[in-house]
Amino acid sequence: MRASLIQIAVSEDESVEARRERAAALVREQAGAADLVVLPELWTTGAFAYELFGTEAEPLEGPTYEVMAKAAADAGVWLHAGSVPERDPEGPLYNTSLVFSPTGELAAAYRKIHRFGFDQGEAVLMSAGRDLVTVRLPRTTLGLATCYDLRFPELFRGLVDAGAETLLISAGWPERRRAHWTLLARARAVENQAYVLACGTAGTHAGVPQAGHSIVVDPWGEVLAEAGPDEEVLRVTLDPAKPATTREQFPALKDRMLGLTPPRR
Repeated sequence: MRASLIQIAVSEDESVEARRERAAALVREQAGAADLVVLPELWTTGAFAYELFGTEAEPLEGPTYEVMAKAAADAGVWLHAGSVPERDPEGPLYNTSLVFSPTGELAAAYRKIHRFGFDQGEAVLMSAGRDLVTVRLPRTTLGLATCYDLRFPELFRGLVDAGAETLLISAGWPERRRAHWTLLARARAVENQAYVLACGTAGTHAGVPQAGHSIVVDPWGEVLAEAGPDEEVLRVTLDPAKPATTREQFPALKDRMLGLTPPRR
């Protein structure tokens, strides 16, 4: 299975509309070179451009949905189109990822569960999703997560329990915490014996330099490919059988102890 991670640069110097069309063109360029294409988190606005969340929020089947659905169909790829600020018909905003099939049909939507910012930013502007989401592809099952989710291993255990073998993480991760990005991506791969495809943004927006360094890790924790800090398309070939063979050869997941009794106080 061939995968392309599009580490697009986000900057205030480019309009949302222009970046949307440029991202679609980059997706189309993967035709014949990839089976799966991944975009980062909130690449239309920037993950730290909080003032744009409300003004650029769109319905699920909004402009980004339309452009990305067509791009997926044109390229004939499975497309994780990153995430957009979604405005629910009832009013709340969500950080929502979209996955399209090679015919341009919506295969899944995932509303980010863990919102970053503590008592500000995304944590107060966006509502939290509640559902784990997996997507069955012909040769693997994807588990979806977004940025800050990477810090919460129980989410990924839930995805693995639901059948995930390839964990997709779209992010707008800041440069100042890049070491955590690489460490956590490898940890999630090792502990879940799954591929991790983590796609971030490049550039600087809202005064926050982005980490870039999108990364692909195999089920043994080996880094198969890693981007640099600038805009880049990271391409890698995956063996869809490797999660299963890894779990057979080193069956650590079978030794999980669940329902442990908490300590007495």
